[in-house]
Amino acid sequence: MKWLTIFFLSFSFSAQCQIDHWETVVFETDLWDYIVPSSNVNTNWVNTGFNTTGWSTGSGGFGYGDGDDNTVIPNGSTSCFQRIEFNIVDTSDIEALCFNIDYDDSFIAYLNGVEIARDLLSSSGQAAWNDWSTGLHEAQMYQGNYPNQYSLDKSFIAANILNGINCLAVQVHNESNTSSDLSSRPFLHLGIKSTSSNYAPTPTWFIPPVVLTESNLPIVVINTVNSVNIPNEPKVAGMMGIINNGDGNMNYITDPYNEYYGHIGIETRGSSSGGFAKKAYGLETRLADSSNLNTSIFNWPADNDWILYAPYSDKSLIRNVLTYKIGRDMGRYAPRTQLCEVVLNGDYIGVYVFMEKIKVNPGRVAVDKMNYSDTVSNQLTGGYIVKIDKTTSGGIISWTSPYAAAAPATGPISYQLHDPAIDTINPAQEAYIENYITEFETALQGPNFTDPALGYQPYIDMGSFVDFMIANEISKNVDGYRISTFYHKQHISDGGLLHAGPLWDFNLAWGNANYCEGGLTTGWEIYFNDVCGGGGALNNPFHWNRLVQDPEFTHALNCRWLELRLSSLHEDTLMDYIDNLHTYLADAADRNFTKWPVLGTYLWPNNFVGNTYTEEIDYLKTWTMDRLTWLDANMFGSCTDLNLAAQTKVEYAIYPNPTDGNTTIRFSSNLENGKIEVFDISGKLIYSGEIVLSNQKEISLNENQPGMYFVRIFNNSELIGNEKIIKTK
Repeated sequence: MKWLTIFFLSFSFSAQCQIDHWETVVFETDLWDYIVPSSNVNTNWVNTGFNTTGWSTGSGGFGYGDGDDNTVIPNGSTSCFQRIEFNIVDTSDIEALCFNIDYDDSFIAYLNGVEIARDLLSSSGQAAWNDWSTGLHEAQMYQGNYPNQYSLDKSFIAANILNGINCLAVQVHNESNTSSDLSSRPFLHLGIKSTSSNYAPTPTWFIPPVVLTESNLPIVVINTVNSVNIPNEPKVAGMMGIINNGDGNMNYITDPYNEYYGHIGIETRGSSSGGFAKKAYGLETRLADSSNLNTSIFNWPADNDWILYAPYSDKSLIRNVLTYKIGRDMGRYAPRTQLCEVVLNGDYIGVYVFMEKIKVNPGRVAVDKMNYSDTVSNQLTGGYIVKIDKTTSGGIISWTSPYAAAAPATGPISYQLHDPAIDTINPAQEAYIENYITEFETALQGPNFTDPALGYQPYIDMGSFVDFMIANEISKNVDGYRISTFYHKQHISDGGLLHAGPLWDFNLAWGNANYCEGGLTTGWEIYFNDVCGGGGALNNPFHWNRLVQDPEFTHALNCRWLELRLSSLHEDTLMDYIDNLHTYLADAADRNFTKWPVLGTYLWPNNFVGNTYTEEIDYLKTWTMDRLTWLDANMFGSCTDLNLAAQTKVEYAIYPNPTDGNTTIRFSSNLENGKIEVFDISGKLIYSGEIVLSNQKEISLNENQPGMYFVRIFNNSELIGNEKIIKTK
């Protein structure tokens, strides 16, 4: 299957290469026919020639509340329907269409009766006049931001656009009748292949659609059936092709789909991020009959459930990637990730993170899958994945703890069943996991909680809780512990303990939140409730505040922190990884921020707004370094019995490699008596020197001929590192 090449997915890219310039044929400020309905609207309203008797005429945009409306409609309106007919001089001169819309809260748009775009309206076909938006979306243009953009290629034009009169129709819907605002501001632009000028100049803010031709990242190409727009649910059918020519090789949009090609089901996903213009997607790989297809992608363990995460308010693009790598470096399961660029229905939609979904499956969460009939003995005791999370994405609370959140908050601790899900779990299984976690909480809350036998320790894998806390604290995850917090439990035969994790959803971590002290590099996130806690839901559970009152837990925490600071959490290791991702993403980030021009713009809840991608990366690095310094000085507990000197570790990065000049070697180690030697291919020693903790050496390779060099690293007299350098000139 992976070698199959399907060319029709690539057709849409050649057209835009012929565009000479762009013009605008419909502006928001044009005169539109509109209606604020109180009953059903004739479904023909989206077509040309519709009789608009009873409708009003006004200048767009339409809405209320934000001061961006040329025609103000009544406060609390459920919806507004608007339509405009426009003239096309010559369809053969049009290579592409681009539709922009600024809206609050949801919309559907049609050209000549064919749906071209929608957001936050889940009903199929035309939404009823009294349908409410399924989420919140704030208008952007009045804040100085860019409207949503949707592209249509020449195949759409050939099938649907006419010489002469055409019709653009838009219905915009509110989130509730108590909403403070509603907005609808649509535009339609034409990509013209000649030098003719039959329409109007584009607005000054207009940015033509990005055309992706090549990338050093894998390219993911998705086409839904009939280019249908993707709802929140259910999944719609489509095809996905992935071009991946391997590390260090370019991927071209015309290349074969050599990583994956096949059927998928796809839907949008996200809670607070659901209102962002850049959508995240959940997808499943399928067979032609829509049954699940377990397959390996990027050499990961085979499965059928995947996520296309959309970094948007995280303008570093890498906060989740960084966190999950930290989790894996700790020896824990965390979702595997692959940065990529995505083309959806012919439209370039930016840099995404292709990654695994959290679920029970070989190669993912390390518990055995349960059958509905597993209700006795060892079968009943695992495996389970539960979570503490929002319910705004369809989550259902399975039970509420008898204990309140950490003081001073008084809100509930509510658990959701993740896998098995609440609609598939046996009642006996649900009762078991609820009772087990409640017993853990009772022991943790009780007077003997520090007792190794009578307290909480027999219920949990302490090491996983230590690592989970470190990951949330190093990143000062403002959502940590209280949202997107997963636990999993094994069978008794596999240990039977409750484990914290996997890690999930760190886009607002690492200094990217301007509320509840999320942007500070000081303070403990476990004490979130002291800053922002209250009587409602989504406060930190009491678990973590209580755990750090146990000297045995804080001893394990401190020792693990010291151990990790010499390896995967050493500042050099973290900075090198961020720098490498920055370099890897350089060209792709330029395209992403052309498609989504949000640099220099506040997006909720940014604590920092950089004017360039490099500034965003530099902020992440500086914030991380400051956070490490604070944690080093304030870590809970003590660790006097950990023989760090005996744990000789060395990590080093050699760059650039290949090189045509000097090369830099950066070390992260606890070497007591380290030495570095560099030899040329003949065995001639060209450099020798001592190295110490976090030492960086720049080695001059000013030889006339290209060749190969060998770096050798010693601790005392023991050879502990050996690597080649390729000199290209």
